[in-house]
Amino acid sequence: MRTMRVEAGGRQIALYRAGAGGPPVVFIPGAGLVGLEYDNLVRAAAELTTAVTYDRAGTGWSDDADLPRSAAAVAAELREVLQAAGIPGPYVLAGHSVGAVYARRFAQLHPSDVAGLLFLDPGHEDILRFLPAEVVELNERMKPAFEDLPDLTPEQLTASRAALQQLYAQWPDDIRDPLVEHRLEHWRTGLRESRNLESEVYAELSAGGPLPDVPLIVLTAADKNPFWVQHMPPELLEAAHDGVRALHAAIAASVPRGEQRFVSGASHQYLHVQRPEPVLAALRDLLAAL
Repeated sequence: MRTMRVEAGGRQIALYRAGAGGPPVVFIPGAGLVGLEYDNLVRAAAELTTAVTYDRAGTGWSDDADLPRSAAAVAAELREVLQAAGIPGPYVLAGHSVGAVYARRFAQLHPSDVAGLLFLDPGHEDILRFLPAEVVELNERMKPAFEDLPDLTPEQLTASRAALQQLYAQWPDDIRDPLVEHRLEHWRTGLRESRNLESEVYAELSAGGPLPDVPLIVLTAADKNPFWVQHMPPELLEAAHDGVRALHAAIAASVPRGEQRFVSGASHQYLHVQRPEPVLAALRDLLAAL
């Protein structure tokens, strides 16, 4: 996998690419995640076509930026990054979590640049309509006050480092070690990036219009949400996951060629690490459809 730095919006953006051919597949990281965490998918997808991921401004090894940003700003940056790197569209956008939100905004703004869409356990502005009222209330109560979050203790750092090293055990040493240390140092970035989802970005997406008529696959993580497991009784937990499954079905049904698939053995944040095979199978199917 080749690492590049390209200019977009006056900032230097880290981009990672491999493979050749088209349409290119662009992996868009979730909040708090960076491009190197998709190394396994980029390397595997490079056997099929050009495969790309990157660090949004303010994340990873790209230049800093004030966070949070609008989805339109993120989409404009991505388009400029791909053009600066000489990667022509149209693209298959593979967005994970909030990365799927940004992929949708890109598709709304630049439909002719999109050949297909793959959403990995996506976020969506309609999520609260699909969840039980008790879950909505619990989420509201449990939201951390960003300014009040304490630093990680030495014990927490040690435990987190061991967990991340194990999670990325299959990554090359020269990628895994700096990636783990970066995550430990910048663990607040995901919180900063997603602070405007409910207040601004969801409304932006809702008003942005429909998705283009391109093939879409929505992957739903079938394992329980670890946070919900800690705070919900079994009946409410199952109802909450039923809501997420129904939401993802609705996203898939929003376009003529949409499909939902369930990924067992995977939870929301690390679906791409725990079960890369279904992600790659979905990419192969999308490329074949194109």
